[in-house]
Amino acid sequence: MTTVNPRIRTPRAEVRERVLEAALSEFVGKGFAGTTIDAIAEVAGFTKGAVYSNFGSKDDLFFALLDQQVARRIEAVTALADAAATRPTFAAIGELLMQGLRDNRDWQLLFTEYWLRALRDEAVHERFVRHRRTVRAAVAEAVQRLDLGTEIDPATTAVLVLALNSGLSIEEFTEPGVVPADLFGTVLQAVIAPR
Repeated sequence: MTTVNPRIRTPRAEVRERVLEAALSEFVGKGFAGTTIDAIAEVAGFTKGAVYSNFGSKDDLFFALLDQQVARRIEAVTALADAAATRPTFAAIGELLMQGLRDNRDWQLLFTEYWLRALRDEAVHERFVRHRRTVRAAVAEAVQRLDLGTEIDPATTAVLVLALNSGLSIEEFTEPGVVPADLFGTVLQAVIAPR
């Protein structure tokens, strides 16, 4: 662990990023319930006060990490669309999403743990529902920008993509390699491709 000299001010953005990295590491290693703000602060090399000055709670940390995950995947799909001379293929989109799923096993485990928590705790559930609505809207906006030429509306496509991600991750992480690399794209092609 690196201890920060209190006389040297660390830029707020750097503090925030180090706290998020420490939170992800601790959540992955100990689970959401088993992680404390004290442990996150120690791993980040800051005081607990520095954590709280950026995030009000462990839940706030989780949602900030969730926002990062969603933003990265949307950016990757948008970059794919921008790089394509025409609209990207369903196979290319599916491959990108499947790779993102496989590269983020630890995140998916944390997400599943938090989802279960949200189903059991009404206050957490309300916040989780609000956030999922925001996520679906962001994915739907990305789908609309891709202009896939489908008959299924972007909001429904967003639900499908998120559901596929969750379902395929359960199967892939239970028995690695069981999900064919092209399955995500194949399902998207079969369900939403123009007829």
